[in-house]
Amino acid sequence: MSAGPPDFELRVLAADERPWLAEHLRLAWGGSAIVSRGRVHDAARLPALVAVAGDELVGLATFHMPGRSCELVTLEAFRRHAGIGSAILKAIARYARRRGCDRLWLVTTNDNLDALRFYQRRGLRLVAVHRGAVDEARQVKPSIPLVGEHGIEIHDELELEMVFPDGPQRSGSTTNATTA
Repeated sequence: MSAGPPDFELRVLAADERPWLAEHLRLAWGGSAIVSRGRVHDAARLPALVAVAGDELVGLATFHMPGRSCELVTLEAFRRHAGIGSAILKAIARYARRRGCDRLWLVTTNDNLDALRFYQRRGLRLVAVHRGAVDEARQVKPSIPLVGEHGIEIHDELELEMVFPDGPQRSGSTTNATTA
């Protein structure tokens, strides 16, 4: 593997790309409504960071920063094993920390073994199992499947977090996510 720079760059989603985001979420996630911990996020309206290789979008994340925590709502790398997801995750963690957040957190479903491996290898820790949370979320978003990856029934949300060990790093600048 090359130790050189990646063949993509990270940037904030442009305003004129919002319709693409909404359509992508509809196709990939069954809609822009993403339910986590009982809250419905309209991911098409959330802050978003994208990875771009030339003119092609190769990765995407949406997030929400209430108070002193940053919730990663969606994360996708359209090219696997190219460092895209890792780079986006790292950039969002820096961005959140510089804006005064104490932690980065997310939920995934109990069937998503690939996500569990990905996040734990990058320093996030499993902090809670919310039994039946996905069953409850289906009341709001019936398109959530009953069976997911690897043939596993989907019932629970798994919460993972990364606590910033020495607290937030506030800066006086308004650094954007690409340099965060």
